[in-house]
Amino acid sequence: MKLRILGNSLRLRVTRSELAQLQAGGRIEDCVRFSTAPDASLIYALAIASSDVAVCVEYAPQHVTIVLNEAQLRSWSQPGEVGIYTSVDNGSDKGLQLTIEKDFACLDRSHVSNSDTFPNPHAGGVC
Repeated sequence: MKLRILGNSLRLRVTRSELAQLQAGGRIEDCVRFSTAPDASLIYALAIASSDVAVCVEYAPQHVTIVLNEAQLRSWSQPGEVGIYTSVDNGSDKGLQLTIEKDFACLDRSHVSNSDTFPNPHAGGVC
């Protein structure tokens, strides 16, 4: 899973195997370590709630989890669906912008860089 932070937004890009893991177990996570200090890390996760809660962000020191509901996961899992785009209230004017997308194959990278990605809908097209 890739995490991108830009201003007041979070973007997660999820591979095919991660989506399958999410569908099977309800949670995927990864970690960024900033130094050797025990508390110098950030764990980021995508989880599924069994209820029909709206998209939410759970935050604790060194942990951030975006929580979707099962209906959103089922809809997003469909072949034609690319992502979930929403915002959550964080006290700012526009809220925290959330983007959760399938990780598509890059058109200009090697086969190794594209392993476990979703087929790019623009593959074979002319730029």
